[in-house]
Amino acid sequence: MALTDSEIRAAAERLHRAEQTKVQIRQLSQDHPAITIADSYAIQKAWIEIKLAEGLLVRGHKIGLTSKAMQSALAINEPDSGVLLDNMFFADGGVVPTDRFIATRIEAELAFVMKQRLAGPDCTIFDVLNATDFVVPALEILDTRIERVDPATKATRKIFDTIADNAANAGIVLGGRPLRPLDADLRWIGALAYKNGQLEETGLAAGVLNHPATAVAWLANKIAPQGLALEPGQVVLAGSFIRPIEARKGDTIQADYGPYGTVSCYFG
Repeated sequence: MALTDSEIRAAAERLHRAEQTKVQIRQLSQDHPAITIADSYAIQKAWIEIKLAEGLLVRGHKIGLTSKAMQSALAINEPDSGVLLDNMFFADGGVVPTDRFIATRIEAELAFVMKQRLAGPDCTIFDVLNATDFVVPALEILDTRIERVDPATKATRKIFDTIADNAANAGIVLGGRPLRPLDADLRWIGALAYKNGQLEETGLAAGVLNHPATAVAWLANKIAPQGLALEPGQVVLAGSFIRPIEARKGDTIQADYGPYGTVSCYFG
């Protein structure tokens, strides 16, 4: 790791203030050119610890950057992950308070609700399917507490910035019809994503590492060295299979999963 403990803590506190004040901070990759992936996860962990100290609870995890296109764009060869907290869950069809966020975007995903503890290493897709209670349609609400483009250098944010920023996660909406993990070929579950009644994006869950359960297995293996596992009842967002849709105050977002129902939210 290239950053000191005090630098990691300072970066986490800056992210926390940015979320509270709705004022984005400069890219950490600009302030710390030698930053590493390990540093970024350490910053994310320190930020989550600040939130837990304030009384929030861990409800699950999110997986991002699961498509080859996104990985190539950021010059990485694996996904990233973040933590879902209890204040990030919004009701299907409900109102998302726009003033809580800075610059929201929406992605369509499948969420896995765990039935059994799932721990790496050597976790496979079969272990995931056995340990999962339900799979359910979901929307992920993204936000960015870090500037996407640096005003001075015009540099775009890097993977280090995204990971430190809790993998850009801000919220989650679960909806539609829950299904058992073996009741469908999850690769072929698709979504039509609408904004204000207009079709914006479409995609198939196979876009997530060819099978969304592969992403969940990756996560279980990734967090195992920290002594962590996916716990019963936790929700795991497996990764988006559409491009993010910009969402602003007054927008309604709906994803139609066909036989598996719809999930929607309104930005009020």
